[in-house]
Amino acid sequence: MPKKPEQLQEVLHYTFKNPALLRIAMTHTSFANESKVPSTHNERLEFLGDSVLSVVVADYLFHHSKRPEGELTRMRASLVSEEALFQFAQEIHLGDYLRLGRGEDLGGGRNRPSVVSDAFEALIAALYLDGGMETARNFILPFITEGKTAEEDYKTRLQEVIQQNPEEKLHYEVESENGPDHDKKFVVAVYLNSNRMAAGEGRSKKAAEQQAAKEALRLMGLTE
Repeated sequence: MPKKPEQLQEVLHYTFKNPALLRIAMTHTSFANESKVPSTHNERLEFLGDSVLSVVVADYLFHHSKRPEGELTRMRASLVSEEALFQFAQEIHLGDYLRLGRGEDLGGGRNRPSVVSDAFEALIAALYLDGGMETARNFILPFITEGKTAEEDYKTRLQEVIQQNPEEKLHYEVESENGPDHDKKFVVAVYLNSNRMAAGEGRSKKAAEQQAAKEALRLMGLTE
């Protein structure tokens, strides 16, 4: 069931001074084209949000990674890709708040990566225009520092370490799941065979798994 854009403020833990920016960010071209009342869609905001996102990600990588320029460029591209933005948007169920035209809605627009990732960029721009760069940064950083993070894919790295001994098997178990649907917190533990190695917390199961793998690597002396 679609939700009103204004309801997204609860998920964001941010109240817009100018709520119209949020409405525009959640308005797809299909809605604007079908609306009997003139409506502004989110394409211009998407353009701005893409640039704000790129700056925040580049700044984070520059200060948190000692890798060479070529690798930083590759990591930034991965973090601002449509695939990554769609994953981030799914964590806050962004598709539920979109204003779509009837055809787009019936055609599955709320789950279409291109539509949802564009709206995510538009939302970044709305936050930036309403609250400044720090507000936008505070929204973006948790997404790029959890899960498949900017610096490492910890699950893959841990798997590569364990695979050196073919008899050893890794698996992950959800230990707890708390909070309302729009603000879940998961705790996941990683096990080596039947032995609990470490646990991690995140806003999605994938993010919690990554944090668990990171903690296991830290305990093994393989990461800080």
